[in-house]
Amino acid sequence: MAKHRVDGGRGRRPGVVKSTKRGGPGRGFWLALGLVVVLGIGLLGYLASRPKVTATTIDPNLPPMKAEGYLLGSPTAPVEVIEFADFECPGCGQFSTVTEPDVRTKLINTGKIRIRYIDYPLPMHRNTWDASLAAACANDQGKFWELHDLIFQNQDRWNGEATSRPRSVLADLAKSIGLDMSKYDDCMKSEKYRAKVQSHLQEAERRGVNQTPTFIIGDKKVPGAIPYDTFKKLVDDELAKAPAAADTAKGAATPAAAPATDSGKAKVGGR
Repeated sequence: MAKHRVDGGRGRRPGVVKSTKRGGPGRGFWLALGLVVVLGIGLLGYLASRPKVTATTIDPNLPPMKAEGYLLGSPTAPVEVIEFADFECPGCGQFSTVTEPDVRTKLINTGKIRIRYIDYPLPMHRNTWDASLAAACANDQGKFWELHDLIFQNQDRWNGEATSRPRSVLADLAKSIGLDMSKYDDCMKSEKYRAKVQSHLQEAERRGVNQTPTFIIGDKKVPGAIPYDTFKKLVDDELAKAPAAADTAKGAATPAAAPATDSGKAKVGGR
């Protein structure tokens, strides 16, 4: 009798069905799509929550002024650092309260540098102009730096997120440092120093400053609330150039020293 062979198929085991490859996108596609969705939601949240920028109108009728800022330290210090800052800027507040005490103690008080503060009121900060005017009025009485320090230390009391009436808080700070409040109030009501603050704003724009704080240290423009070690390294680089600069200037006439502050009183102190 002939033998009948049951062929299970070449290369296949009986009862095994070959799977059919499914069409459509794979797992990697769906992971990538999910990532795009998450990033998109995050971007929409940021755009919805970020501060709205409002334009600052420059008053063409104000008299042009030289942007002198406010000087702290010896006028004869070999290096001058210019700081462009906004009183309402959180990064500026961080630098003022965290880093600047070391800058004053180790670099300003030792005669290595002087620092020139130039306020740069940014348009997204609605209360910053009042703070700049208050500091300028305090400078009238020789106490710019005292109020400068308190304004930054109490930023969360008077900024745009805390109040729509910052002047009352700023007046309390002014009173606490012993200002003649009658003179201070008159200065604020008349906005006596609006042209001065405007000149500082225009100087920042002229120098291409687009972030606060920004520091000009020698030929370097350094944005951000840099830590003390970075600040000192930049200063040390400039101090290393100072002897060569002094040799070049030998025999030249020495100009009269500028006053240490607008009020003519030097103040080289900590907080």
